[in-house]
Amino acid sequence: MYRPVPGRYVTVPSLGEPFLAFVPAPLPPQPPVEWSPALRRRFDDALVALGRLDAVTSLLPNADLLLYSFVRKEAVLSSQIEGTQSSLADLLLLEIHEEPGVPVNDAREVSRYVAAMDRGLKLLRSGLPISNLLLREVHAILLDHPQGRGKTPGELRRSQVWVGGTRPGNAVFVPPPADAVPESLSELEHFLNDKPEPTPPLIKAALTHVQFETIHPFLDGNGRVGRMLIVLQLVADGVLREPLLYPSLFFKTHRVLYYELLNGVRLHGDWERWLDFFAEGIAATATQAMMTAHALLTLVDNDRDRIAGLGRAAASALAVHQAMQKQPLATSVALVKATGLTPATVNKSLSHLQTLMIVKETTRRQRDRVFSYRRYVHLLNAELDSGKA
Repeated sequence: MYRPVPGRYVTVPSLGEPFLAFVPAPLPPQPPVEWSPALRRRFDDALVALGRLDAVTSLLPNADLLLYSFVRKEAVLSSQIEGTQSSLADLLLLEIHEEPGVPVNDAREVSRYVAAMDRGLKLLRSGLPISNLLLREVHAILLDHPQGRGKTPGELRRSQVWVGGTRPGNAVFVPPPADAVPESLSELEHFLNDKPEPTPPLIKAALTHVQFETIHPFLDGNGRVGRMLIVLQLVADGVLREPLLYPSLFFKTHRVLYYELLNGVRLHGDWERWLDFFAEGIAATATQAMMTAHALLTLVDNDRDRIAGLGRAAASALAVHQAMQKQPLATSVALVKATGLTPATVNKSLSHLQTLMIVKETTRRQRDRVFSYRRYVHLLNAELDSGKA
């Protein structure tokens, strides 16, 4: 379905060659989206799936421990869309000061995504709404590294960027000129905060993601901040209590179509195809996340029952087991810190967990050994492997 282009092209003078840049019209789309019965059903299904995922937060014991793993999954997947090679295991190894299996900068980039998401959540819970300030704070953490510091972390861009091609003249897409970014982002902030009128949260998330990517307000990191914004906004609007959703799994699996549909809105005003894709992706990833959550928690419950049979050693082993739900790759030193137990007690507990085949030692060395909660890690990695493009 092709409609009027949702914005305007402006000519940008340049020493080399003038070029056209696209300035999006404010949201909501005009003319309004055409809501077919099928498209409405897509969003209804997505909302039901999100509701079931959100129920994990209150209905299952220790569900808060899943948060650490699920935020890390989204960090890995979103970063992989941008070309980073780090796996979940690489990230977990970096967090315990072990050498990852990829260039360390790749793993650090994913780790910064986790820190940026954490910062965004803390700002939301301190009372700050989704806003330009919050997005700049998140961006500042995401690009807090030597290469990123030259890309003005936490600041709106003051120069032209483009997507694809070698210059604006042959680019796939040219976002607004820098002097149009503040106004476009301010208009988006109003829409996010239901001004002048409210928009249903999931529809808002779908429209906002395209708009943010189109504005491209930063020199780098726009894709990752834009995908992070989906989850932060759903939390801010009360659809999710915790950021258990990892939409980048669907976007990465269908990466070519993902970019094609984003561009279809800019070129042809084709909001309907994008909205259909977005709702399908949210429903699919929410359902997958819920199934993974239940599988992980079933595993944890079964393992806890087996540990309880250890008798007097059970209490310490359960403490180590609980710590490894948050940190499923860990050294004994890290587990001493996490549990408050003595090194001797932690090592004895790890020995018990190895005998029960709950934990596996992965390094085959005498000191600073790394232990894996292997079936837990396997369940987390299953979706990451299925999300390969």
